[in-house]
Amino acid sequence: MQMFDLLAHRARVTPEKPAVEDLADGTRYTYAQLNERAARLAAAARQHWGLEEGDRLAYLGQNRAEFFAMLFGCAKAGLILVPLNWRLAVAELTGLIEDCEPRALIFAEEFSDAAGELAHNFPGLQLVSLDTGTDTARDYRADLASVTPDLAPHPDRDPDSTWYLLYTSGTTGRPKGVIQTFRMMLANYMNIGLPVELRQDDVFLNVLPMFHTGGINLYCTAVLLVGGSVLVLRSFDPAQALRELEQRCTVFFGVPAVYQMLLDHPGFDADKLKGVRSWGCGGAALPLPVAEKYLDAGIPIRTGFGMTETGPTVFLTDLEHVVEKAGSVGRPQLLAEVRIVDIQGRDLPVGEAGELLIRGPGITPGYWKRPDATREAIEAEGWLHSGDVARCDEDGYYFIVDRWKDMYISGGENVYPAEVEQVLQRHPAVAEVAVVGVQDERWGEVGKAFLVASANVQRPDDAELKRYCREKLAGYKVPVHFQWVGALPRNALGKIQKGELRNG
Repeated sequence: MQMFDLLAHRARVTPEKPAVEDLADGTRYTYAQLNERAARLAAAARQHWGLEEGDRLAYLGQNRAEFFAMLFGCAKAGLILVPLNWRLAVAELTGLIEDCEPRALIFAEEFSDAAGELAHNFPGLQLVSLDTGTDTARDYRADLASVTPDLAPHPDRDPDSTWYLLYTSGTTGRPKGVIQTFRMMLANYMNIGLPVELRQDDVFLNVLPMFHTGGINLYCTAVLLVGGSVLVLRSFDPAQALRELEQRCTVFFGVPAVYQMLLDHPGFDADKLKGVRSWGCGGAALPLPVAEKYLDAGIPIRTGFGMTETGPTVFLTDLEHVVEKAGSVGRPQLLAEVRIVDIQGRDLPVGEAGELLIRGPGITPGYWKRPDATREAIEAEGWLHSGDVARCDEDGYYFIVDRWKDMYISGGENVYPAEVEQVLQRHPAVAEVAVVGVQDERWGEVGKAFLVASANVQRPDDAELKRYCREKLAGYKVPVHFQWVGALPRNALGKIQKGELRNG
């Protein structure tokens, strides 16, 4: 199978259909216009920025409609796009630039200082200003306007060739560039677009950052493949998101923190959200109290699971079992194969927890310039070690128990913090909680719970919290230490950074 120019063909099928709209500056592209814009980027990259096939083109900026011109423009030119996490410090970005060695960096105006520092650190890096040209940076708009775009589809390419790189957060070591391919995008469409039943008349609101697979593929690329419309928020704003969801959106995907912020906003009114026919959630476990509040409001949220390394979709809950299988990530989707194994790699029976392995066309070929990390993560037979502990019930529904690295051993017993967190989340005084294992002379490790207090509720003391936990958990699972904090450390997707809690 060869990969042809998907955007050019979509522009031929539905040229006048709205493709992307930027809610910050009003930029709108039909499919014909987006295809032309991508072709202009491909031409400008060759003629003005000196890029050749296989070169990396980095982007430092928040979500924009223009991002998709970069994404598909790189596909046309045979370039590799590298969306950079704009939340990182320059020192952290320097490490990513050293790793992927881009020839050019497109940057938004608000990141001009960081771009300047990077250019100083890397004298061969061509700067391209997305908003306005400067003495040290080329003018993106002027460069695209000055070229003659080739609107013909790009030559067929190997579907496993590198299209873009997404860097992992680096919580378990230095960040790794996860290779993303054309085949992975198509597999993700099959795994999410079909079960969600995406249509050409769908309007999708993207609120997730586009340096993450969620921002690109849940569900933006799947919606664009089917010919729907994508609305782009620069960064998440609950009031603006609710307005768009009320007025014109039909599908939505968010992480648990997004759903919590929507629920907490005074403008939240479930009756005004009836136009949204499908709600999806991933990135972390959706707390059951939050899911129940949405269900009570008539909004069933379909939870799923995936990774940057899996394109991302692997699991999704079917709508009919959202209530019955609460807490589950659903069943593996069409193009995903999974196993649960013990530490020796032996398959485990139904109901037993072990490491989740994943295989299929959505799996990354590996990590950029890291054959050692690739061999460690992906077996010769194609099985990816997820690093997650999972179990499967008798009906074939899967539950993510915890991260393998988050499990700790107390008195010889395995403790999965997520199980403890689910109990504490139901205490009325607890708004948020994260549990980690800490060293203990007697037991080896014991639990420590970091708690964020609910508003207008008196905080219980440690003894009361322990009594509460003992009613629902075995004694060895009950945390020994409790610490109240103002907020839990989170990454750009709202996922709790437990490494910071352990090291703090």
